[in-house]
Amino acid sequence: MQWLNEPTKWTAEENRLFATSDAGTDFWRKTHDGGIRDHGHFYFESVVGNFTARVKQTAKYQSRYDHAGLMVRADDRTWLKCGIEFMDGRHYASAVVTRDWSDWSVMPIENPASFWILCEREDATFTVRYSLDGIEYETIRQAFLTEQSTLQVGMMLAAPKGSGLEVLFEDYSLSTS
Repeated sequence: MQWLNEPTKWTAEENRLFATSDAGTDFWRKTHDGGIRDHGHFYFESVVGNFTARVKQTAKYQSRYDHAGLMVRADDRTWLKCGIEFMDGRHYASAVVTRDWSDWSVMPIENPASFWILCEREDATFTVRYSLDGIEYETIRQAFLTEQSTLQVGMMLAAPKGSGLEVLFEDYSLSTS
């Protein structure tokens, strides 16, 4: 696996990645404020065709818009990020689909000790699901992203307003079908 925007502090061993996002990092394009931000952290591998990606994450969310989870990326204008986003003192299951312009879907959740996020590709359809126990998953988003065959898939984290977000990613899996 490799980094897009490697964070200053991270370690990987066995099936665990511990990373702290640098301050002022984000992935976002145009919507809301017109800004383009492509400096969040993304630890990824390339995959061809249909896949299911899943990861467990535990984080210390503190600042507005702290977020972590999975990302699927074709390029800087076409990507999807999903996981938890922290806003106004609450945790949200979140999905952002970007096709030149970013959109944002959120669903409030209780403050979980850990959180599982799953993203599945079936042709051009991408489905995002989350779980609070790693067993039962709820769908939060289904969207068209791209028909491009080869994509980058992996874990992402960012701290747009804060000084850094500490995240432990565990049991990351990527299976193809």
